[in-house]
Amino acid sequence: MDFSNKLLKWYGSNARDLPWRNTSNPYFIWISEVILQQTRVNQGIPYYYRFIEEFPTVQALADAPIDKLMKVWQGLGYYSRARNLKEGAIQIVNEFHGQIPNTFDELLKIKGIGPYSAAAIASFAFGRVVPAVDGNVYRILARVFGVFTPIDSSKGKKEFFELAKELISKKEPGRFNQAIIDFGALQCTPKSPLCIDCPFNEYCYAYQNNLISSLPVKGIKKPPQNRFFYYFMIRYGNFTFVRRRSENDIWNSLYEFPLWEHNKQFNFDEIGQKIKGLSFLKDTEPCIRYISEPVKHVLSHRIIWATFIILKIEKANYSLKADYVMIPIEELSTYPFPRLIDGYLAAEPTAKYFINRYM
Repeated sequence: MDFSNKLLKWYGSNARDLPWRNTSNPYFIWISEVILQQTRVNQGIPYYYRFIEEFPTVQALADAPIDKLMKVWQGLGYYSRARNLKEGAIQIVNEFHGQIPNTFDELLKIKGIGPYSAAAIASFAFGRVVPAVDGNVYRILARVFGVFTPIDSSKGKKEFFELAKELISKKEPGRFNQAIIDFGALQCTPKSPLCIDCPFNEYCYAYQNNLISSLPVKGIKKPPQNRFFYYFMIRYGNFTFVRRRSENDIWNSLYEFPLWEHNKQFNFDEIGQKIKGLSFLKDTEPCIRYISEPVKHVLSHRIIWATFIILKIEKANYSLKADYVMIPIEELSTYPFPRLIDGYLAAEPTAKYFINRYM
């Protein structure tokens, strides 16, 4: 079976017209690859245009204020991608004279660029013969060639990479990588693949042996962890309080309201009692105006149960002023928040009331 030629022939009739395919600019390709790591193509396209408009060069990204960067990224999730982009841009400016490296090995030295992104940039922008192996590629190769090694194991990753190296077109490596990505997105999909019209159906191990749903093989995932967040939307005159998250945790560099995290969920009466012991609310004479029902927010390895408590205070204590930034409420929309908070502010009528008038 001539896998490469069959794939490229299929691609000639089915290629998607995507904006980052109309350029050989390695910076633009890098940005597109990072955006697409955890984002659907249709969702990622407007972010791609917005990002390269705001930060058109490596230098512009390296110089970008972190708040502006996170605001542009807001809504895409997996915010470490944005922070790594900036750190990578600074590294390229400082260590590579502002020029993105043109080899796979050199690209791997850049912060946030892993094997897949390095291969994509090297092959798309510089024509390097190196396979870009992502979830689509694992799925296609496992099905067509009957590979049962778990794709999330170190052995599996090495085995699939070596197989892809054997198959990749030596004349058109970039086009091959684009083709196999599209083939996984359009033809050999995770569910309900189009096997009847597949150019490999005569040779496909999974199709011939009725194992489509069994391949690729994945290891057992741990169940997601539940976390319980209690956010305090405090109205102090026409001001409220926020802080930038800086811990090595979710949503680093994004803003949030004063947060109390506990290992359990409390009812309304229990929350009212617990408030009295929070350091940032001591001696503030808080008046509870609203307590939301828990809002469920699902992340890859966690489930956040967020309760929003709207308070009004007449005075702010030292802890509140020292640990949080006091801002005019009407400026909330200018700050980068996690999607959980941003969505709540935009959609919840009580939150809009909090923003627009006194309660």
